[in-house]
Amino acid sequence: MFTEHRAVAPLRVFLVLLFGILVLFQTMSLPGQFAHMAEESPDLAYLRWPMTAITVFWVLCIQVVIVSTWKLLTLVRNDRIFSDASMGWVNAIVWAIVAAWVVLLGVFLYVGFRATDPGLPLLLFLMLVGVAVLGLLMVVMRALLRQATTLRTDMEAVI
Repeated sequence: MFTEHRAVAPLRVFLVLLFGILVLFQTMSLPGQFAHMAEESPDLAYLRWPMTAITVFWVLCIQVVIVSTWKLLTLVRNDRIFSDASMGWVNAIVWAIVAAWVVLLGVFLYVGFRATDPGLPLLLFLMLVGVAVLGLLMVVMRALLRQATTLRTDMEAVI
């Protein structure tokens, strides 16, 4: 358990940095990028607000994962990770990944039916598969956490 506790502090530092960078992207970079795109390519200007909304939503999903991970780290630090309290935070991670994947699927279908070049649809397909793998991995991890929590509860009842 000593190694896990030593990893918590640096992980929290990186989570704070990542969250801060994502807020910067969410509020300045992404809206600015799509405004610039609309000015440079007036024929694509109609995509400015949908693309801004979608990318800001994806960043929000990542922020949900970061906050949930922070809360899980608190449970690890307090040696309460194998409790029912952790399941809510793991569920939040799973649902954030599912929501991001569903929106990504919509973008993939939209782009796929309109594309004249296979590059972007292939990249989006790769992202779809990657996010699906991440989501399914989290579902498996949630099942393992549930089993470990049940075992720990059973052991505490015996003792």
